[in-house]
Amino acid sequence: MHSVINISSLTKTYKSGFKALDNVNLDIQKGEIFALLGPNGAGKTTLISIVCGIVNASSGNICVNNADIKKDYRLARSQIGLVPQELALSMFESVWATVKFSRGLYGKAPDHEYLQKLLETLSLWDKKDNRIMTLSGGMKRRVLIAKALAHEPQILFLDEPTAGVDVELRQEMWSMIRGLRDQGVTVILTTHYIDEAEEMADRIGVIRRGKIILVEDKTTLMKKLGNKQLSLDLQNPIESLPLSLDSFKLGLSEGGYRITYSFNHQNEGNEIPSLLRSLSDHGIEFKDLHTRQRSLEDIFVSLVGDTP
Repeated sequence: MHSVINISSLTKTYKSGFKALDNVNLDIQKGEIFALLGPNGAGKTTLISIVCGIVNASSGNICVNNADIKKDYRLARSQIGLVPQELALSMFESVWATVKFSRGLYGKAPDHEYLQKLLETLSLWDKKDNRIMTLSGGMKRRVLIAKALAHEPQILFLDEPTAGVDVELRQEMWSMIRGLRDQGVTVILTTHYIDEAEEMADRIGVIRRGKIILVEDKTTLMKKLGNKQLSLDLQNPIESLPLSLDSFKLGLSEGGYRITYSFNHQNEGNEIPSLLRSLSDHGIEFKDLHTRQRSLEDIFVSLVGDTP
C-alpha cells in the first residue's frame, strides 16, 4: 500500500527543555482513516502542527507524497487540509467568502460547482451568505471542515473534530469522513472519544509522552489485546472461591453473586467448559451468563496508564 505521509526520527524540544515529541516514526497509508490517541499533553497536536507546517521540528524528516515539507513546502502543504481544535475563523466574513478565499489561497482556480456541493454536503448551503459570527458552534465547526476541504486536498487532518458538538452532528461528520475515505482521501484524526476511533478508524496509533507506543490495524489490535470476559450470575452467593479453581484466575463480586473469568481470542474460551464442570462439581449453580468484549477504551487505558 502507498504511504502518503512518512515521518522519521521526528523530535520537538521547546526552549523550556520540554520534549513534546521523542523520535517519532510513523507511516500513514493512502486512503485510510488513522486515529491518533493519547492523553492530554501526549504530543498529538504538536505532531499534526509540524506535519502541517505550523510548528518547526527540532529534528527529523517528513515527506508528504514524497514531497519534503522543508524543501518542497508549497507542494507538500497544498496536499493537506487541516481542521484545528480552535475555531480559527474570521467572524465578520460570510461562509461563502471564507471557503472561496481558502480555495484561492492555495492557487486553485475558482470552482463554484465544487464549493456548492461541498457546502451542501455539510448542510451549509442555506447559510452561505451568513456571517460566521451568526452561526452556532456546530455550524462553525462545519465551516472549518469546508474551509479545510476547499482546495481539494488528498490528506485531511482532524484535530478533535467532534469536541463540543452534539450527537447528531457527530454522526453526520462520521458519515462525511467515511465518504471522503471512499473517495480516496486519507484522514488522520485525533480524538478523546474512544468510541469514535473504534467506530471510524482503519488503524490506531497511541502516543504517550511524545512517543508512539503502538501502531496497529484496529481489528488486529482488538483481537490481540481485546480480551473477553465471561460473567456468571449465581443462584446463591458464595463467600469465597474454592482453592482448586485458582488456575482459572476468577473474580468474585456483587456480594458473592457474580463470578468473572477473562480469556483471550487465542484460546477462544476453550477452558470455559472445564470451568463450568468444575463449578458444578463444587455445587456452584448459576442462573445467567454473558460475555463482554474488552473495548478499545479498556485497551487504551491499559496502554497509557497514569500520566502526570
